[in-house]
Amino acid sequence: MKNLPIKKILIWGLGLFVLIQLVPVNRDNPPVTEEIQLPQHIKTTFERSCYDCHSNKTKWPWYSYVAPVSWLLSKHVQDGRKHLNFTEWDKYDAKKRANKLEEILDEIEDGTMPLPGYLRLHPEAVLSGADIDAIADWYDSLADSLENEAETSSDDAEDHD
Repeated sequence: MKNLPIKKILIWGLGLFVLIQLVPVNRDNPPVTEEIQLPQHIKTTFERSCYDCHSNKTKWPWYSYVAPVSWLLSKHVQDGRKHLNFTEWDKYDAKKRANKLEEILDEIEDGTMPLPGYLRLHPEAVLSGADIDAIADWYDSLADSLENEAETSSDDAEDHD
């Protein structure tokens, strides 16, 4: 008879688990408006390590359909897209694009991106030293043109004021 409370708790817990599955979760992939133009080797790396959270091309894994994990994952992707979206690149002006690219390099080099929690579930997303070096070399090759483009954009904005 002592098992009765445990059975009730398990039944109620299972019932609650089933009910929370009915809470709607946003797992959409909005249309791509303009994808960032990248050399193929950099694009492949970004698609593997960044796009699930920072693009409108998210691959939603099976566990993104199971609450409460689905709630956390959906919120994380929405926040990631707000911060940086490789498939809505046209929404950033030249100065913001330059800042985003510099930020990407900084976060990759200091190991804050990809997020450690993401890497635990997606070991294929780990950036190797060679990946980081390739991204840094690519960024360095663009740095002067990005700076000039951002300055020109700022000058144009001031001329229109």
